[in-house]
Amino acid sequence: MPDTENRKGPTGGKFMADRIDGIVSRLRRDKIRFVRFETPDLHGVSRYKLIPIDAVARYARKGLNMYGGILGLDTASSVVGGTGLNEEINYQDQMLKADWSTLVRVPWMEDTAKVICDGWIGGEPIPASPRIVLAKLIGEANELGFDVVMGHEFEFYFLTKAHEPLFDGVHIFNNVRNEFVPEITALVEQLQAIGIDIITHNCEYAASQLEINYGPGKNVVGADKAFTFKNAVKEVTHRLGYHATFMSKPWADRAGSGCHFHISLVHRKGGRNAFLDPKDKDGLSATCRSFVQGIIDHGPAMMPLINPTPNCYHRLKPHTFAPSRISWGIEDRTAMVRVKATRDESAHIEMRAASAVSNPYLSAAATLAAGLIGVRKKRKLQAPVKGPAEENTDLPLFPQSLEAGLQALEGDRDMIAMLGKDLVKVFSVVKRYELARFHAHVTDWERHEYMDVH
Repeated sequence: MPDTENRKGPTGGKFMADRIDGIVSRLRRDKIRFVRFETPDLHGVSRYKLIPIDAVARYARKGLNMYGGILGLDTASSVVGGTGLNEEINYQDQMLKADWSTLVRVPWMEDTAKVICDGWIGGEPIPASPRIVLAKLIGEANELGFDVVMGHEFEFYFLTKAHEPLFDGVHIFNNVRNEFVPEITALVEQLQAIGIDIITHNCEYAASQLEINYGPGKNVVGADKAFTFKNAVKEVTHRLGYHATFMSKPWADRAGSGCHFHISLVHRKGGRNAFLDPKDKDGLSATCRSFVQGIIDHGPAMMPLINPTPNCYHRLKPHTFAPSRISWGIEDRTAMVRVKATRDESAHIEMRAASAVSNPYLSAAATLAAGLIGVRKKRKLQAPVKGPAEENTDLPLFPQSLEAGLQALEGDRDMIAMLGKDLVKVFSVVKRYELARFHAHVTDWERHEYMDVH
């Protein structure tokens, strides 16, 4: 969870001052000379300032100033008006406040550590911050008696600097391609060195596509791990002389990259899996069934948060190992919610509709918000369909575009109440700004199709 003791205000108290002195002393003993004060933007990308060790205590106590409109930038870093974070507040700074529980050495940089920070404006955490929103939702789950166990499972392309695949073909798990170049192994080793507990690594279905999986985390720790993983993959791969992309669909004729989001609730008292009921025919508790139905009920509103670019919607097609309909099923790889009904403490759900490009704090927040609505309302789970969900035309399709997804989110009062109107406003305004740029762009396809014939 985010460091609650660091949320008492910019100056803190004697306890925090003593604690910061202790942290800085430990950093010096570990020969750390620089600390990255790092904050996630709206898209899940790391934005940071590098702080020499002599200045760390000062910024840790009062906060580190950074441009306050970071969350109001689109994917091209265009400054977006109307978010409430730019011209409306005279482009003022935010103060980054470090969550020291996230402090870790950066193994690919000399004598450098990093810490994840939350942005504050006006003496309060920015309510549109995806990390703050997720922490709030986890707090609501805690009040219901649950901790949240989560893990993000990403696919991505490992490419040359010119953005070309290293090899062709569709040989998933192939022994040569798994470690096609030694830099792939070096990437895995650097991820381990920064604390990512790798459990499996392999080449994926498409040419030069990889999947590196790691263990789950509890509460915000799970999303922080995903944030560190994605940004580390990008950064390390660049340093190795290659390019990694989590873009949902880089090529029309090759597989898309998804984020399969695994989640379960566990009882805070005793730690038992709240999704497990050994007496149920499928081993699923009423809590689990209501949670899944919440996702089904609010799947359309989740869509822009888990598929936040126009490109994402090229991936969600039948017969692509990606879901295309709002659906659930036990071990159904074509369903939006694949229920892992293991009948033991490992029972959980896998929400398969998110794109690899999605912000891990938002994919987690969207899934948790929808699921908790279902739990609170004690929603009864609809019956699963027979056969692959993607084949059943009675099930509703996902919103077919980012525009349609935004309309669904903006019209879902329950989801807005859970996520907060500040996040929904900032997210919607930024995404509609991106869409305006997208629709104004003249594509190569249009030129090739029309310039000669007309």
